[in-house]
Amino acid sequence: MEKLLEIYNQVNQFGKENGLKLTVVKPGEIIYEMEVLPKHLATPKTIHGGMVAAMMDGVIGVAALSLVAQEGRLVSTVEYKINYFKPAFLGDQLTGKGRVDNAGKRIIHTSGEIYNQNNEIVAKAMGTFNAYPIEKSDVAEYIKNTNQQL
Repeated sequence: MEKLLEIYNQVNQFGKENGLKLTVVKPGEIIYEMEVLPKHLATPKTIHGGMVAAMMDGVIGVAALSLVAQEGRLVSTVEYKINYFKPAFLGDQLTGKGRVDNAGKRIIHTSGEIYNQNNEIVAKAMGTFNAYPIEKSDVAEYIKNTNQQL
């Protein structure tokens, strides 16, 4: 699992560009952290809702990925629903907590929350993800071209 998640962190340009820091608590449970920067803002002080949604897709998606990575599988988002509770502001430290609620052979259901530094809930979501073999992705080509092993 660690090797595939390491490769994920290498190719995840979105996560790098937005300063997302991943911690895997255990397979199926993760924490994503980031600071709200000026490039994330929709108004002079408030984060864009799309950035919260993008972070949440990572929170619940990587929870699913952390479960199936040990089997050499990746995940793609099928759908998710997000509720916004509180705005986040420039300089806020956001923490997303994601977990797998149910996993079948291919379909994985997850949920997650994003909190600010005061432990106030910013957003909550539920999602559905499709697990598929790494061989069906461009990540397999990346691994081959960089001479890495899983």
